[in-house]
Amino acid sequence: MLRLAEQVAPTESTVLIQGESGTGKEVIARYLHELSARAEGLFPLAQLRRAAGELARIRAVRACEGIVHRAVRDKQGLFAAARGGTFFLDEIGEMSPATQVKLLRVLQEREAIPVGGTEAIPVDVRVVAATNRDLEDDIKRGRFRTDLYYRLNVINIHLPPLRDRREDIPIFVKEFLGHIAGERSEGTKALAPETEEVIMAYDWPGNVRELENALERAVTLTKGDVIPRSAIPDRISERKTEPLVRIGCTRIPRSM
Repeated sequence: MLRLAEQVAPTESTVLIQGESGTGKEVIARYLHELSARAEGLFPLAQLRRAAGELARIRAVRACEGIVHRAVRDKQGLFAAARGGTFFLDEIGEMSPATQVKLLRVLQEREAIPVGGTEAIPVDVRVVAATNRDLEDDIKRGRFRTDLYYRLNVINIHLPPLRDRREDIPIFVKEFLGHIAGERSEGTKALAPETEEVIMAYDWPGNVRELENALERAVTLTKGDVIPRSAIPDRISERKTEPLVRIGCTRIPRSM
């Protein structure tokens, strides 16, 4: 799946990432940004949630915090403040109808009117959206606009559970170990061969989020540069043995 992201990253196409919770939608979005021509630009993350009777509240987190402050100060809006970068819209299926209309205008006209403003400002961002909802079903139920769906779904990346795309695991491991090392201002640790074997064999029911948590724990418990198998949680590292099969014997009667 990450190979597809590598092919898509250099383009300016809008991308829709779909998959169940914890499959790594944000990781893929960051991967697209880092491999694009916009890598030097900003990567604001906005989560959109439904709010009864009012516009959906856009709450930016992580890298978006500074952009929010700047946008408020300059009254230019999040899209304009993120110019030159990649704008990641998470939980896109939770938008209110009114916000869907506004986003559609931004994608169509490539311009936006900031809150409290009267003049449109050109928008120079690449939009990457993500959802764990079935948007086609939401369209049938009248919950999501058909025209907005096709504006967002220029390139679709569907993320199956991690157990169904084990070829992505080494790339996620490298990404997470590098990120953890950067946050702690220390060298990047590596997996011992037996640790890598365990990680590749596990089914990861919690998907990418479970993998990230397991690696963070392992790094914390590892004093050296190589992560041993013992640093991996028992539920992951325990080898599951096949139950013994009792072979019954048929009693052969004595010859008369």
